[in-house]
Amino acid sequence: MKSYEVNFDGLVGPTHNYGGLSYGNVASQSNSQQSSNPKEAALQGLAKMKALMEMGFQQGVLAPQERPDVAALRRLGFGGTDAQVIERAAKDAMPLLVASCSASSMWVANAATVSPSADTADGRVHFTAANLNCKYHRSIEHPTTSRVLGAMFANQQHFAHHAALPAVAQFGDEGAANHTRFCREYGEAGVEFFVFGRSAFDNRYPAPQKYPARQTLEASQAVARLHGLRDEGVVYAQQNPNVIDQGVFHNDVIAVGNGEVLFYHEDAFLETEQMLAELEGKLAKAGGKFQSVCVPRSAVTVDDAVRSYLFNSQLLSRPDGSMLLIVPQECQANERVWTYLQGLTSSGGLIREVKVFDLKQSMQNGGGPACLRLRVALNETELAAVNPGVIMTAPLYGSLTAWVEKHYRDRLSETDLADPQLLLECRTALDELTQILKLGAVYPFQIN
Repeated sequence: MKSYEVNFDGLVGPTHNYGGLSYGNVASQSNSQQSSNPKEAALQGLAKMKALMEMGFQQGVLAPQERPDVAALRRLGFGGTDAQVIERAAKDAMPLLVASCSASSMWVANAATVSPSADTADGRVHFTAANLNCKYHRSIEHPTTSRVLGAMFANQQHFAHHAALPAVAQFGDEGAANHTRFCREYGEAGVEFFVFGRSAFDNRYPAPQKYPARQTLEASQAVARLHGLRDEGVVYAQQNPNVIDQGVFHNDVIAVGNGEVLFYHEDAFLETEQMLAELEGKLAKAGGKFQSVCVPRSAVTVDDAVRSYLFNSQLLSRPDGSMLLIVPQECQANERVWTYLQGLTSSGGLIREVKVFDLKQSMQNGGGPACLRLRVALNETELAAVNPGVIMTAPLYGSLTAWVEKHYRDRLSETDLADPQLLLECRTALDELTQILKLGAVYPFQIN
């Protein structure tokens, strides 16, 4: 039976803004308070989805969150009508209003961790929504994320959904941004690779000194247990705390994997040689041949990697066995990074081609091509069981483009977030979107 890796890209929401909310995310903080362009951001994301679809890759779309999150503000003591809640929050606690308007859910690499059926004990595809507990503005995402994923992957014969881990620091979980999977074929058993920044209970693991380590070892282990993964099919590795302190807040800012290949920076991990040997050995037992491509610090510094998002790229398998790397324009603008990539693709190695996309609106908030997508390996039967409304087609692209043009503003500043009309615009748009994507009632305003 044929299998695929399907990329489900996050649709950028109508409140896309630069709140500078993520301490440790250099791009997010450096562009704080600038005016954003939600319409351009959404169209840039859709253009990438369409391009991958036209290249022959399976592509889907994941709906954004309802923002502002009025229910979250009510839990913090703001009362009255929805408009009054927003007005009072803007007057008394503007940072909380900004947090409630966060569009960070567009980076669906953080939405959940996904294990394909070939790896799990019960032979189903397992999803665990990430608690994103490190940042308040992200910690409010997982209830809606769970409902949206449940509406997309509703067939209980093929799909299993788990609630987010306990919302405490010891189980900080950032989803697929710190998880990848190696396999010979997508439908065969593979090795799931969990990367953590710190241990909550074992002080033998060093921690960063400047920026927070968002993913814990204990969270990764809990997800592996929930998904019924075999010990021989799991490898845990620690991020280098020094690179976290340089702005590498997730592993997908410093490494990306696909198929049998890991593309990573020389300084990405601790105990690198031991980790590579474990990956090689376990993948060999699963019938695969692990291969790695290490980018030396002499060619690309960690600072270059963070500024260009070289590793926050999509590594995609082509039918001839070669790989395609999808990168943001910022890679082309960085002389050292672009020189490295030109040499990489001309060497006749595993990565044969690089394609560049304009994702400036996302990049300015600290998210590149890899942040925008959640990877789900599915066999033909499972793909047929996915809600067909979320699978990208030419007609769906046309409908979503028209929807964005109709509902999105082309400029949004912090002061605009205090406008109660923005909430009405967002709800009107999302109500229409759930009909386009055939999701049913997934947003609080549709349910309550």
